[in-house]
Amino acid sequence: MSKKPWHLDRRTFIKGLGVACMLPYFESMALSGVSKFLEPVKPKRLCFLYFPNGVGLPPRESAFHKSWNWFPEGEGSNYKLTNSLSPLQSHRNDISIMGGLSHPYSRKVLGHIAGDTWLTGGDLRGEYKNSISVDQVAAEKLSRYTRFPSLSLSTDGGVGYKSRVSTLSFNSSGRPIPSEHRQREIFERYFSPNGGGSTNERRKSIHQGKKIVDLVLEDSKSLQKRLGANDTMKLDEYLTSLNQVEEQVKRNEKWLNVPMKEFDASLINMDVDPTDAPQDYVRSMIDLMVLGFQTDATRVMTYMMAREDGMGFGDNFPKIALKLKGHHSISHDKTKGHWEDWGRLDQWYAKQFAYFIDKMKNTKDENGSLLDNTLILYGSACSSTHNARNCPLVLAGGSNLGVDHGTYTKFNEKEVPMSNLFVSMLNKIDVPTDKFSDSTGKLPSIL
Repeated sequence: MSKKPWHLDRRTFIKGLGVACMLPYFESMALSGVSKFLEPVKPKRLCFLYFPNGVGLPPRESAFHKSWNWFPEGEGSNYKLTNSLSPLQSHRNDISIMGGLSHPYSRKVLGHIAGDTWLTGGDLRGEYKNSISVDQVAAEKLSRYTRFPSLSLSTDGGVGYKSRVSTLSFNSSGRPIPSEHRQREIFERYFSPNGGGSTNERRKSIHQGKKIVDLVLEDSKSLQKRLGANDTMKLDEYLTSLNQVEEQVKRNEKWLNVPMKEFDASLINMDVDPTDAPQDYVRSMIDLMVLGFQTDATRVMTYMMAREDGMGFGDNFPKIALKLKGHHSISHDKTKGHWEDWGRLDQWYAKQFAYFIDKMKNTKDENGSLLDNTLILYGSACSSTHNARNCPLVLAGGSNLGVDHGTYTKFNEKEVPMSNLFVSMLNKIDVPTDKFSDSTGKLPSIL
């Protein structure tokens, strides 16, 4: 059979895809550590920690309400934490608890799908059309100061699939950015002191990477005239991905001769087994995040500690750590005493968040405590099972950025969408904007 002019060589195309997949794992991509090569700029950072399936909210008439309701009793500065958030008690002056915030579009979809929009505020009603996440808006602005624009982490890695993603980050086209979860690989890729080889070896690797990217881009563009509409769209996505790789290769070259900040990673367990010690696993990832900020490798990070709807390994954390049911099963449980089970899981997650706050607070750089120059948002996309309203949220850090902490604030859902919080957070880290997603302005308090 003769080959038509519009037929693609399958072997060549697979080879092209293979190169695209390899590029992020080039040795040059393992360059790490950051020392500013631009004008001195006091670092301002942004970080997001996510847990799925909402929180335990026993009704007021329940005997468990005062002990295990996630939201505190009272409001303002005199609020009282329940057992669920008790691990945060020692950090009251560094946190603000928020209620009433949510994304208007997400209120109309099944709760678990709202996890895809936690940082985007995107409209997933009907056709799935997500939008850029707030961390990537920040990364576009802050990446000029760091070796890596952002770090997207999770317990499962990859992107998952639509409505059940395993990442919090979405690019300017609303497409998910793969997260990373293998801690030793993360360390070696981003924090290896010598980048895995000598400067000459790394420079050679970088140039090889540039040549491969250029070749693939050139070959891919030559296909455009031979493709239909759907394939053209897929090719555009492919080229966008390659362009991002090319930018990172160029970035690596620019940072090649910049000395790395000194650090001590001897206490980070790179080989912890999550099936045996989930708390150690989560805290090892947190240690890597602190290291990333300490070395100024990036100023933007996200960490999805577990996925929605019982998907992924994180659903097993309560089974292993607390001898309870899976996380998703707990969120649907109706048996006697289930509110305490859910509350104990909420408390377990709060302990990990408290650990992060403590590490950031006690880790210093030339500008003082890392926490003081970092805004950290901790929370979930749902308040309770399948209810994408009244998101449980805790904002921490940023005392040098003008944040007024120490309160529990209930916002009016009809007046203040969650995207207003993102506008204010972006402004505090010197990313000027008066609009993000469906925002109507800035947050009226705290920030």
